[in-house]
Amino acid sequence: MSVFNRKQARAKVRRRIRKKISGTAERPRLAIHFSNQNVYAQVIDDVAGRTIAAASTLEKGIDVKGANEAAAAKVGEAVAKKAKAASIEAVVFDRGGFPYHGKVKALAEAAREAGLNF
Repeated sequence: MSVFNRKQARAKVRRRIRKKISGTAERPRLAIHFSNQNVYAQVIDDVAGRTIAAASTLEKGIDVKGANEAAAAKVGEAVAKKAKAASIEAVVFDRGGFPYHGKVKALAEAAREAGLNF
């Protein structure tokens, strides 16, 4: 009998998502990641292989610490502002294997309210 491993299960879902989702110059990918202490978000052009905008709870402008819903909302708002400054209006949302609930949902809704379309 095998033991359920949460990290392996998330990695499997992440690979399945990435097979279908890819960012272009017109519509880059908004990739998110949560560690135990921080929240990270990047707007990535997969064709060129470069990051257009990025935000995390490690930045000085984001005062909320931790990897909770409040921090996720601040990071979502910050990455949306940076993407808008780089003239990006629409993105493809890559939840990174995390379920669309709680922190993920808070980050996505904050980015939508700040002006990103996805």
